[in-house]
Amino acid sequence: MIQNNKINVPGHIKGLIFDLDGTIADTMPAHYLSWVYALRKHGGIDFSEEQFYGWAGISTRKIIAMLNDLHSISMDIEHTFEDKENYFLKILHEVKPIMPVIEVIHKYHGVLPMSIGTGGVPHFAMLTLEQVHCQKYFDIIVCSTDVQNPKPAPDTFLLCAQKMSVSPTNCMVFEDSHLGIQAAHSAGMHAINIKEYL
Repeated sequence: MIQNNKINVPGHIKGLIFDLDGTIADTMPAHYLSWVYALRKHGGIDFSEEQFYGWAGISTRKIIAMLNDLHSISMDIEHTFEDKENYFLKILHEVKPIMPVIEVIHKYHGVLPMSIGTGGVPHFAMLTLEQVHCQKYFDIIVCSTDVQNPKPAPDTFLLCAQKMSVSPTNCMVFEDSHLGIQAAHSAGMHAINIKEYL
C-alpha cells in the first residue's frame, strides 16, 4: 500500500529526472504479465518475477537477447518484442499512478525543469504518461532508443540533464530499480529509490 510519505528535494537540486515504469506509473505487474505471455508464445521458458525485477530498467529488446543467451534459444527479437508490448497495451488501462512521485511532479512543475529517462520506447512512454495523466508535465522524454547505451549506462540520464541545461551534479533522479540507481550514480547525480516511500 502506498503511504502518505513525502519526498524531499534538497535545495541544491536544479533539475528532476524521473524513470517511468515502476516510478511514476505502477506498470511493473502489467509488464511482467506481458513477459509471461510473450515468452510462453515464443520461447516456452519460465521468467521468474525475481529475475524480471532484477533486470528492471533494461530495454525489452536487450532482455530478449539476454534470455536467448541465457537459455541458448533463438527467439525472434522483433516478434517477441511486438507480442510483449501489444499484450501490455491490452492491460495498460489497469495501471495506476504512484502517488508520492505524482505529488513531487505536481509540486515542482513550473518550478524546476523536469524530464523522463526511461528504458522504454517513445510510443509506450507517451501512452503510459497519458494513462496516469502526466503527459502535460513533461516536454523532455529520453527513451532507450535515444541513446547508444541505455541503462544501466548513464547515457539516458546524462542526455536528460543536457536537454534540461542542468549540470548532472545538480540533478535528482527518481528510480525504482537497482540498475536505474546505478545509472544515476554513474552519471554523478543524486538518486532516490522511490520504493522507500511506498
